[in-house]
Amino acid sequence: MNNKVALHTLGCKLNYSETSTIGSQFLNRGFSVVDVNTKADVYLFNTCTVTENAERECRQLVRRALRNNPEAFIIVTGCYAQLRPEEIAAIDGVDAVLGSNEKFELFSILQNFEKKGLACIQVSSTEDLSYFGPASSTEADSRTRAFLKIQDGCDYNCSFCTIPLARGNSRSQPTEQLIQSFTKLVEQGYKEIILTGVNVGDYGKNENTSLLNLLQKLINIDGEFRIRISSIEPNLLTEDLIDLAASTEKICNHFHIPLQSGSTRILRAMQRRYAIHDYEELIYKLNQRIKDVGIGVDVIVGFPGETEEDFIHTHNFLRDLPISYLHVFTYSERPDTKAVTLPGSVDVVERKRRNNILRILSEKKRSQFYESMLGKELDVLFESERVKNSMLGYSSNYIRICNEYDEELTNRMVKVEINRIEKGMCYGNILDIKNSIDLVPAIS
Repeated sequence: MNNKVALHTLGCKLNYSETSTIGSQFLNRGFSVVDVNTKADVYLFNTCTVTENAERECRQLVRRALRNNPEAFIIVTGCYAQLRPEEIAAIDGVDAVLGSNEKFELFSILQNFEKKGLACIQVSSTEDLSYFGPASSTEADSRTRAFLKIQDGCDYNCSFCTIPLARGNSRSQPTEQLIQSFTKLVEQGYKEIILTGVNVGDYGKNENTSLLNLLQKLINIDGEFRIRISSIEPNLLTEDLIDLAASTEKICNHFHIPLQSGSTRILRAMQRRYAIHDYEELIYKLNQRIKDVGIGVDVIVGFPGETEEDFIHTHNFLRDLPISYLHVFTYSERPDTKAVTLPGSVDVVERKRRNNILRILSEKKRSQFYESMLGKELDVLFESERVKNSMLGYSSNYIRICNEYDEELTNRMVKVEINRIEKGMCYGNILDIKNSIDLVPAIS
C-alpha cells in the first residue's frame, strides 16, 4: 500500500526549507506526497508563531484535514508547537506535537501512524534547543531556485519576538557541510540559491567564522549560479559584506533589511540594535556602492505606545529612503514577550489603517524602483513554471520579469533590457539569445 502524506508550511522560508527536508524523509520511506487539500494518511503542519493569524490558520488546517480523512494521523510541529504544545494537543484530532528539535526525528519518535485518541507530545525545553537540523528546499519543485538553511536560533531579545523562545540560541551549520550541500544544489542545476536562517548575519559567531567567510568560499565554487541573502539585520550588514557584494555578480544586488519602525522611541521600546540614523546611512551606502541595488524593508505598525506622530515619522522616513518595497506587519500580541506588558495598546482598527497606508506606500516605492530600471540591462533568471502562455523570472535586484513562454529560456541567466512596465510587471528585450527577443505581456 502506498501511504500518502500531505505537508503544509506556515511562516518563513526557513520553515519551508525544513518542511522540504522532512518531506524527503517520508519519500525515502515509500510515502507519496500529495496536496494538503486532498485525502492523505498523514498530515504534517509546520507552524509559525509570529502572528496570531498563523495559529488560527493551524487550527483551521487541522479541521480541514480531518474532513478530508477523519482517520488521518495529524502531526503539528514548528514554532507554535514548541511554544504552545498543550494548546495544540487539545485540538480535536491532533495525534502528535513535535518541537523544534523533534521534528527532524519524527520517525524515531513515532513508531507508527495509528490514531490512539491521545496526542503524543515531544518538545524539548528552550535551553535544550542546540541541534542544528540541516535543511534545503526548492521553489515549486523547479530546478531554478533553492533555499539553503545556514543558521538557526537567535541571541537577540527584541521585545515583540517569540522566535528565540521557539528556536533557541543562535547556531550555524559547519562551513564544510554547507559547502557540500551548496555544491550539490549547483550540480543539480539550481541557478539561484537563497541562504536562509533566523538571523543569517549571525552565521558562524560561535564557530570562529562569519557570513563573510562563508560567502567568500561559496562564490569560488565552480558552476553558474547566484546567491541571494534572504534577510539580514542592519547592524550585521558590514562594510566588508557590502564590498564583497559589490565586487561579484555571484551575489545578488538585493538585500532585505528589517527596520521595524522609523520612530526612535518605538525602536528603543522594541529593543532593536541600531539607531535610525545608522539605518539611513546604511541604505544610502548600499545605493552608492552597489549598482541598481534592490532593498526590501520589514516594518511593524501598531506596536504598543506607537502614536500617530510615531507612525508619521515612520511613514515619512520610509517615503524618503531609496528603497524598493516594504513588507508590512501589523503588531500582534504574543504571549511571553516583553511587548505585551507595555502600555499604550493601539486599537486594532487603527493598526489596520496604518498597515494599509504603508502597503500603498510600498506599491509606490516598487513602481518608482521599476521605472528607474527602464532602459537598463538586468540579469534575469527565468523559472520553469508555465502560466498559460507566459513565464516569469527574477532579476538579480528582485524585479519580476514577464515573458511569453519559451522553453529555451527555462532556468537560464539572460540579460534583459527593460523597456516597459505593465500591470506591475517589467518587460523588455532579451539581449543574449539569438537576435534579441521581445518580451511580451502575460495573458491573464
